[in-house]
Amino acid sequence: MPTNEQRRANAKRKLERQMVYRHERAKKRRIIAVVSTVVVVALVGGGVWFLATHDFGNGDASASETPQNEAVDKAENIPTALHQIPKRAQALPEKVNCEYTKGQEPAAKENTPPANGEQPATGTVGVTLGTSIGDLKFTLDKSLAPCTVNNFVSLAKQKYFDNTTCHRLVVTGIQVLQCGDPGGNGMGGPGYSFKDEVYPELTYGRGVLAMANSGPDTNGSQFFIVYGDGSNLQAKYTIFGTVDEESLKKIDEVAKTGTISQQPGQGDGKPKTPVDIKSALVAN
Repeated sequence: MPTNEQRRANAKRKLERQMVYRHERAKKRRIIAVVSTVVVVALVGGGVWFLATHDFGNGDASASETPQNEAVDKAENIPTALHQIPKRAQALPEKVNCEYTKGQEPAAKENTPPANGEQPATGTVGVTLGTSIGDLKFTLDKSLAPCTVNNFVSLAKQKYFDNTTCHRLVVTGIQVLQCGDPGGNGMGGPGYSFKDEVYPELTYGRGVLAMANSGPDTNGSQFFIVYGDGSNLQAKYTIFGTVDEESLKKIDEVAKTGTISQQPGQGDGKPKTPVDIKSALVAN
């Protein structure tokens, strides 16, 4: 049997162990509390950064708000005179052979490429884009670019352009609105390409409808409308039609509200006023 002195010594040691245990527990709780606070602050800060630098909207947010690290550049001195498209020095034959070559990149939106073969090089086709800023009316000219006209009509009839947005507006140096990428980021195409239909006499200006490309013979679905100055463009973009004056006035208003640029004066980015294509109707 332990003596009273031994029992007191044991009780003292037990109490000391309990005190050490409680102290360690309190210390751990303080560490956990500090770490939790740091994690929460980091998550909140990261969330704010993520929301500030990533746009998950459909364009409406960018139309009303501009992030602090971006600038809105507005178009000024937009010419009002329509540009006269230079004719070819030598007219095309009555029919030309068109080839649409499948590419390595997948299509941004499902479609069937036009059939290869001959296409007429005479006549015009009317196309109306129903957009969020009103109807934009095009006249496609086969004598300028029969393969390009055939391609655009094919995509329009397949509703390829429906429910897409014009992803790029340039207000400085050149004045163009670029559309035709279903992905809305300027990287997408139909999954195939076709050759340029250009000639040395080409010049660009208000009312011109032309194909965008990423180099020689890389035409796909992206196109641009020159609503103002296009004098700085080289003759390497296929012109395949024109845009009527009333449509250009609607684009002027978009250009005057500005483009969202990465830095002031850049003048190249997403339109502050969205131009969303709802439909593309080909006239019979």
